[in-house]
This record gives sequence, structure tokens and C-alpha cells, in this order.
Amino acid sequence: MMLSTQIQEHLNFIYGSQTGKTVFEKLWPQLEKFGQQHPQLATPTDPSQRVTEADSILITYGDQIQEPGKPTLQSLGEFMATYLKGVISSVHILPFYPYSSDDGFSVIDYKTVNPAMGNWDNLNLLRKNFRLMYDAVINHISAQSTWFQGFLQGDSQYANYFITEDPATDVSGVTRPRTLPLLMPVETPGGTRHVWTTFSADQIDLNFKNPAVLLEIINVLLLYVEKGAEFIRLDAIAYLWKEVGTSCIHLPQTHRIVQIFRSILDVVAPGVMLITETNVPHAENISYFGNGHNEAQMVYQFSLAPLVLHTIHTGNAEVLQHWAAGLEKLPDTATFFNFIASHDGIGLRPAEGLLTPAEIDTLGDKTLAHGGRVSYKTNPDGSQSPYELNITLFDALSDPNSNEPEEIKIARFICSQALMLAMVGVPGIYVHSLVGSSNDYAGMEKTGRARSINRKKWQRSELEVALNNPNSQATRVFGRYIDLLKARAAHPAFHPNGDQRVIPTNPALFSLLRTSPDGQAQVWCIHNISAQPQQAEINPSHAGKGRDIVTDEEVRLEDKLPVEPYEIRWLELASAKTGDGKG
Repeated sequence: MMLSTQIQEHLNFIYGSQTGKTVFEKLWPQLEKFGQQHPQLATPTDPSQRVTEADSILITYGDQIQEPGKPTLQSLGEFMATYLKGVISSVHILPFYPYSSDDGFSVIDYKTVNPAMGNWDNLNLLRKNFRLMYDAVINHISAQSTWFQGFLQGDSQYANYFITEDPATDVSGVTRPRTLPLLMPVETPGGTRHVWTTFSADQIDLNFKNPAVLLEIINVLLLYVEKGAEFIRLDAIAYLWKEVGTSCIHLPQTHRIVQIFRSILDVVAPGVMLITETNVPHAENISYFGNGHNEAQMVYQFSLAPLVLHTIHTGNAEVLQHWAAGLEKLPDTATFFNFIASHDGIGLRPAEGLLTPAEIDTLGDKTLAHGGRVSYKTNPDGSQSPYELNITLFDALSDPNSNEPEEIKIARFICSQALMLAMVGVPGIYVHSLVGSSNDYAGMEKTGRARSINRKKWQRSELEVALNNPNSQATRVFGRYIDLLKARAAHPAFHPNGDQRVIPTNPALFSLLRTSPDGQAQVWCIHNISAQPQQAEINPSHAGKGRDIVTDEEVRLEDKLPVEPYEIRWLELASAKTGDGKG
């Protein structure tokens, strides 16, 4: 089916045939004009090569690294060029637009760069060394935005840009990630109106039932493509469409809008990938792949973080093994975005059905014991339940108040990162994970928000002093992390379209066999997730010599292989087809 026909059918499904036809007649000429202005973006790409084993994505704020008298995006670009060029391929810059709250996720103006961070030219400098991911925060917009201020002033252009409901409406069945009221009263020339706010009173949900809103957002996405985005992250996309009387999450219209975005990009910029951010249980999360060809090319692998935390806390990999063994084999056009730490906390809903309620509660108890916080959500019956763990991953894994040797804490942390890097998909690495950051209590006290515990911003001089000290925790974590990234990027067995097979033997070991898409290269990834020495049983077909691709050490594979506490062994094996080995 032609892409233009696909877009028309999606619009008809959402708005009906008559309105859908009118919207298409406005949209298609715009896409043709964009294609004429940017013909280089329309070059077809091999879907299997959009991302490869060489790809990893750093997650960072645009003002993460600061220094006097310099735009923060420039400082970030210079720091990354010095320390990460050739190691990390891409960078996800969290919302760098003017904002009013939530560290950027309450966007005032989608189309400009926050002047405190710099301008589009600063992003162009980053593009010289790294592929870029931009955020599309399109479920909601800031209360200070021109759009919402126009609504408050009675401007007819914005009259239907937002969702209003009678406060007596029963919205108890709406799925919420927050405990705040859903409907917020505001004063307009026409009287008091109650607007829909899924996340906060400063984040006003957009009304996609109004086709003008969809067209506005498509303009925003095209701008991001024009400005160099090769990945577009659809923030909180699951809540996009609302229908009273439903849960207002994952509705069919939401999926169709994602499909519209995908079809549009396939027309004007087929090299650009969509990634959906849906902090929900696994089966719901992967629904945003659509049929594997028509929605997001990547989805966040939200279940991985709580499962890794549980695995290392218990020293038992059985739950993680069972889950990983059941992951879907995806087509070459789609893959997972793996991460276990981010600017947000560790979501607990994605652990539902994988961990027991008692096991989930234990994660919360451990977080509190390690100095973190637990955030809650409101359930339809009015009760509250744990939603998110707010803590740095380094402190979540190891009690910062314990007398445990620092080297053990670092080894445990690096083991967690190696688990993530070994999994099929593209790894996402939160900037604080590169140096093993600890909880930022001062930041949390300053903002009054639990998430700030994991969002510390650095002075560049402060960070570089730590990285130039060979004995600092930051340097020791960073050096080992870089070694893992280099080893991964150099080996075709880690291609996102390659095969992944779980090898469940000793429950204290999480083992994966990764095989390149052509079947020619294999790496056996062994991770001791416990504090005790273990032994990995050698499959007779793997007996002989192997090479640890991280240390470049030759390893004799016989009956059993000793693995020290939290040790990582990524062993290159003989070719799956030829039987020839290296080393």
C-alpha cells in the first residue's frame, strides 16, 4: 500500500472519512514541500543497518555539564567529543526547549532551544560527532505556553486545543501515573473550565480530537527532523488520546497517531526512527511495535530495570532468565531500547506479572534502606501503590552506608551495566551511570521532588577533576564502562538484529549466547550476579579456546569456568558455521 494511502486511512479511522480527507488535503502538500526542500533526507535506508552493534545512546540533559560564560549545549558537546567520541554513537538530549517545570518536560515552546542552553547551532556541533535523539513531549504542554495562554484569554484559535470536562464526570477509571487531581479548574472569559492534566497542573494535555492539534504537532516533528534528529522519542505517548469511560491509555487512536508519524517519516525521512516511552507492563509496552513495520522502530525496555535490580539483590537470575528467554524475536525493522537507569526513577509497573507483589515491595524497602524514595500512583479505587523508585542506580545496588569495599560496589554496578549491554537491542546509558553517581540529596531538597535525587548537574571542572584522578570512583567506573562499550561496538554478535539465547544453568549466573545476524560470530556473555565465586558449565560444543573480548585474554574452555563475584566474561566462541575459532 502506498504511504499516502496509509496516511489517508489512518486519518479516516481517527476523524471519519470527511474530516480525514480534509486533513489529508492540508497535510500531503506540506509533506511534498518538505521533501523538495530536504531531498537528502528521503534517501532509502537499509532497515537492518539503521542501528548496529556500534550504536549506544547516552541519555543526558542539555545543561548536564555547565561552565561559566558558555552555553551548556556547547559544554556538553565539547565534553562528549573529548571523552566519548568513537565510543558512544548517539546522544539523547532530554527536552532542551524553554520550559516551566519538571526539568524540561513542561514545554513552553516546542520549536526553540532554551536560551540558557544555547541554540540550534550548538546542536549542529554535536551532530558532527554524534547521532541525535530529540524529545517530542506531545501529550501535554506548559501552562505558560502561547497555546494555553491563548485558550485562557479566549483566543478562538486555541479554543479546542485542550480537553475540558465537567468536574462531575466520573474519571475514576482513568489510568494515572500521579496522585494529583486529573481535572484542574481555570478561569476563562467564558467562565470556569476544567482542563485535563494527566501529570501536573503545569502540564496541560493536548486535544488530538482537534485535527489542528495533530497538524501542529506534525509541524514540530518535521522541524526536529530538519534540525538533525535521527531518533524522535515520543514521551508518555500511551496517554495521548482520551475517551471518558475508558482507561485513556493505549487507545486505538493513540496507536493510529503513532502510525501516522511513522508513515510520514517513511515518506520524508526514512532514516529517522521513532522510539516510544511507555512505562507500563511488558505486553502493553511492546504493542507500540505495531506489526513490527508500522509503528515505533524502538520501544523502551522498561521491565529490564526492576528485573536487574531484583536479580542482583537476590543473587538469583532465574526470573530474569525466564523473562529474557521469552522475549519476542523482532523483525529487522524493530528492536528494543534497553536501559536500567534514566532521568526518571525505576518504574515498578513494568515488573507487574514478572515479580510478585512481595518482591516488588522488597525493591521499595531496599530503596528506602539505601537512602532513596518511593513515589506512588492513585488506583481507580482511590488507593495508592508504589509506582517508581527514586534513587541513583549505584546506590540502589549497594547500600551507601555499608562498610562494603568500594571495589565490590563498583564490580556489582558494572555487572548490572554489562547485563544491559549484552541484551539484544540498543543500549541507553544514563549519563550518571558512566561515573557511578551517588544520591543527590541537596538537589532533592532544593526542588522538593524525589526525582531530583538522580538528576544532579555538574560543573565541567568538577567532573573533569574526578575523571583525571585515577583513584576516584568516577574514574574507576568510567574506565571499566568504556572498555565494555568498546568491546561491544567491535563485535557483530551484538548487532540488534542478531540472535539471543539464554543459557540457564547456575542461577547465580546470567548467561546469554549472542550470535550475529549472519550466524558467523558468537559471544557467550557470562555475568556472576552474586557475591560468591561461581562456576559456569561448559557446553561440549564450546570446548576449546575462547577469547574474552573485554580483556583480550585467551580462555581455556574445558569442563567448568570459574567466575569471580560480579565478574563479567564475554567469550568469543568458534564460528557458528565454520567451526573456526580466534585466539
